[in-house]
Amino acid sequence: MPSQPERILVVGPAWIGDMVMAQSLFMALRARLPAATIDVLAPAATARLVARMPEVDDAVIMNVTHGKFAWSRRRTAARELRERGYDQAIVPQRSAKAALVPWLAGIARRTGYRGELRPGLINDLRTLDKTRYPLKAQHYALLGTAAEGDALGPMHWPRLSVDAARQNALIAALGLDLDRPVVGFAPGAAYGGAKAWPTRHYAALAARLDAAGQSCWIFGSAADREVAAAIAAAAPKHGVNLAERTTLVDIVDLAARTTQFVGNDTGVMHLASAAAPRVIGLYGSTDPDYAPPLAPTSQRLWRGMDCSPCRRRQCPLGHHACMEDLPVRDVFTACTDPGTATIASLHAIAHYHPTIQSLSE
Repeated sequence: MPSQPERILVVGPAWIGDMVMAQSLFMALRARLPAATIDVLAPAATARLVARMPEVDDAVIMNVTHGKFAWSRRRTAARELRERGYDQAIVPQRSAKAALVPWLAGIARRTGYRGELRPGLINDLRTLDKTRYPLKAQHYALLGTAAEGDALGPMHWPRLSVDAARQNALIAALGLDLDRPVVGFAPGAAYGGAKAWPTRHYAALAARLDAAGQSCWIFGSAADREVAAAIAAAAPKHGVNLAERTTLVDIVDLAARTTQFVGNDTGVMHLASAAAPRVIGLYGSTDPDYAPPLAPTSQRLWRGMDCSPCRRRQCPLGHHACMEDLPVRDVFTACTDPGTATIASLHAIAHYHPTIQSLSE
């Protein structure tokens, strides 16, 4: 196996937030191997984000529905990849399906963590020390080290590039007002309702911000149509419903113009974290110590109940108290008085500091 690969393929995550956090891996690779070619294999939806990651040379699109085996499509992708002559493939996912294409493509060195029934598919096996490295972004970045056991160097937190011309065009086309503070909203939860702060709480927050003279930009997909409409209706003066009106890269450009962004632990919140100056993450069924918002400035609100984090799609106990009982007043205070330390549900994380580091440092 070559010790200094010249051509590297990373099997990119399918989930939006995971692809954003995987940028820390791409940054680590570029810092260690500045002359290498770094490509990412990904479905079309997340591949669009790769264009905003200057560390990556190319996105190779492979559309396979999440969880599907799709043997024929994987074989076709492998034939195409074989012609590119990669020296190393990095497979962050622990599934056998994710490791299959690099193996079929004949890529000599296939790096990944120990996972489900993958002997032979992964031949550069790594062991993850979650005690030493608790953050998901660190788990990605560790796969960019040269060999098993190498320590992780200084972290580079995700930061997506912003297209200023596109940003200005979007602001004009959508009629957005920049004369007042802007709070971005990410109320969706594609993984499941257990992650979602209740719609009525978001609406109450929007109403209070609207009354305080702050704009509310609500982002989301078709699945978030009803919740976005309810939030916008609660902010009649300065609320703007952008659900279904923006692509993922549009959200990157617009998040960069917000004063702050508030959202559930979901893809759009993590996307905003890589562009917005300040992010407030709302956590219930998931662990804020594992995947916090990695914005330059951030706060995490979490009740830390005995049943949290359950990591379930829906509340297994039926009460959803971890989010139902997260007070609107706490989130409003975090938005309007970010320096306060008296928020009851404020969760402080001591083991990371999201200072954005450029590769030139």
